[in-house]
Amino acid sequence: MKLLRHGPVGAERYGRLDEAGNIRDLFAHLPDIAPTVDNLARVTELDAKDLPLIAPGTRLGPPVTGIGNILCIGLNYRKHAEETNAKLPTEPLIFSKHTGALNGPFDPVRLPPGSTMMDWEVELAVVIGREASHIAQSHALEYVAGYLVCNDVSERHYQKDLGGQWIKGKSCPTFCPLGPYLVTPEEITDPQNLDLWLTVNGQTMQSANTSDMIFSVAEIIAYVSRFMALKPGDVISTGTPSGVGLGRRVFLKDGDVMELGVAGLGTQRQLVVAT
Repeated sequence: MKLLRHGPVGAERYGRLDEAGNIRDLFAHLPDIAPTVDNLARVTELDAKDLPLIAPGTRLGPPVTGIGNILCIGLNYRKHAEETNAKLPTEPLIFSKHTGALNGPFDPVRLPPGSTMMDWEVELAVVIGREASHIAQSHALEYVAGYLVCNDVSERHYQKDLGGQWIKGKSCPTFCPLGPYLVTPEEITDPQNLDLWLTVNGQTMQSANTSDMIFSVAEIIAYVSRFMALKPGDVISTGTPSGVGLGRRVFLKDGDVMELGVAGLGTQRQLVVAT
């Protein structure tokens, strides 16, 4: 099942994609709360053709709500670590983005005032669907509500040069486009074999496969659950492959267009706009 949220900013509600690619409304069946494994199972049983049809072209927001935490994994692709001259991590490198960075998959991304090193990062992300604390790696994927595309937009000057934690370079408004869909696990047979890509103004910048991850999705979820109790709606973005602007020494500017996607999870498109 492909879950989404449709409507104006701040007034989105859940829907799902039917087999013909139409948006069907779920307002009567799924309130605007964080998805859990159980409530998604009930929605999956519905016949999509019996649900109200939503007009084509309706805006899509982040495909889930109730996101308490956005957790990210740094340097989790071998070639990305190499391009940034970083040592391969021996344990997952965890940082966070502020939830104020959340953005729809086709909404503009805003250059923060004074930005000189704004960067792109296509990533596979997961949404947690039940509370997870000290779980075993062998059972970690059972806690996944679904998978989605994340663009972990970054301002590298804020991140690298101003001291403190990476969150400063990761959390500006619009810096976390999610979606377009939350794809439930029965559609993703192997999260460690998904192609992902990103272009800027039509030029391919990133093209890789999740098999290049240093730490698998299951390893990451189990590892993070050792240090915090993960809650339904928490998002974990699992790292970006090589080809980022920092490695290329090319950064985003007003008018640039990013397009990105992960196999089976849909695509995003964002126009970069100056504030």
